[in-house]
Amino acid sequence: MAGMTTLSASPASYSTKTILAAKHKSLGSSFNSSKFLNSFIGLKATSSLETESEVSFIAKASNRALRASCLPKLQPKQRSANQFLPQASTFKVAVLGAAGGIGQPLALLIKMSPLVSTLHLYDIANVKGVAADLRHCNTPSQVLDFTGPSEISNCLKGVDVVVIPAGLPRKPGMTRDDLFNINANIVRTLVEAVTDHCPDAFIHIISNPVNSTVPIAAEVLKQKGVYNPKKLFGVTTLDVVRANTFVAQKKNLRLIDVDVPVIGGHAGITILPLLSKTRPSVVFSDEEVQELTVRIQNAGTEVVEAKAGAGSATLSMAYAAARFVESSLRALDGDDDVYECSFVQSELTEIPFFSSRVKLGKNGVQAFVPSDLEGLSEFEAKALDALKPELKASIEKGVSFAQKQAATAATN
Repeated sequence: MAGMTTLSASPASYSTKTILAAKHKSLGSSFNSSKFLNSFIGLKATSSLETESEVSFIAKASNRALRASCLPKLQPKQRSANQFLPQASTFKVAVLGAAGGIGQPLALLIKMSPLVSTLHLYDIANVKGVAADLRHCNTPSQVLDFTGPSEISNCLKGVDVVVIPAGLPRKPGMTRDDLFNINANIVRTLVEAVTDHCPDAFIHIISNPVNSTVPIAAEVLKQKGVYNPKKLFGVTTLDVVRANTFVAQKKNLRLIDVDVPVIGGHAGITILPLLSKTRPSVVFSDEEVQELTVRIQNAGTEVVEAKAGAGSATLSMAYAAARFVESSLRALDGDDDVYECSFVQSELTEIPFFSSRVKLGKNGVQAFVPSDLEGLSEFEAKALDALKPELKASIEKGVSFAQKQAATAATN
């Protein structure tokens, strides 16, 4: 891909300190009496707690920025020259589909970010109440609501990151492809609006089937002449979150230490956790590899069935999407050490879109990490070959849909 670089390194070079684990942790705090930091308890400022916020997906530096924004009179500590410190309340984020099962908790989590100055919430109905509720949260960002197509232009103007969870959720017995006809049109319409009002924004696609909706978005952007492959992302972070969680549980590891790259796509067998590249290094039996891989691939169905018709994986998806939003904002803010797995246009394989670990920068995808695909286990190599036909077919389905819609519109 023109203008794109790759990063070459042995798997061992990705340490907890330098890449993922120190940046991307599940929510929580660990307490360390040797480190005195002002902190938030339930978003209330306090200066009496000693804490090391090492396990927040918002990350240490961003938490420091949030504290600084609310406690301006405190004297900052001396910082090393190469230590990243983000600017608080800087970016505008829009959530399209903000009144839905994913959109509401996602909006709440984004509202907590110190890097967000304005949060725009859009939906076709019921979004005013969501916005009114969120405005009561005492975090710095301003919340604005927009209802229906007549207001979407104002929603998108000047936005830095657009997140699209809009669409029909999965129900028992449904596959992601069953959602295609409805969600494909929703994504196409929303991305058309993005092309008109904020074509330079990072675009995060959550609406399923991601293996098809991302190619649809790409085609719409191409048709409008504003496609930048570095700024279009399929959000597959939930697969990584699940892999990390299940591996930590299986092997009795500290969750904050675990990093499992997940490649391929975002549905069924196209989801391929690279257990052989788990950090910290851990040995799995053949049975454990099979069991964990199948569970990670079918985790969405696990939730759909447990909810028994009452919904899909909304909360964990919102958490994972918020993590990816925060990573994008940190990259936009100048952090040069941000890595996430995402479904993007890629040349790592012969498949035009592929999920893998990428380095994020101010202009989107800055580099790929091809070493993740080197030295795969026999199981992983076979699984990678097996997923390619299905992934390719899903991508082609999305491209074909977008091209047909464009041809129909041209004749009308």
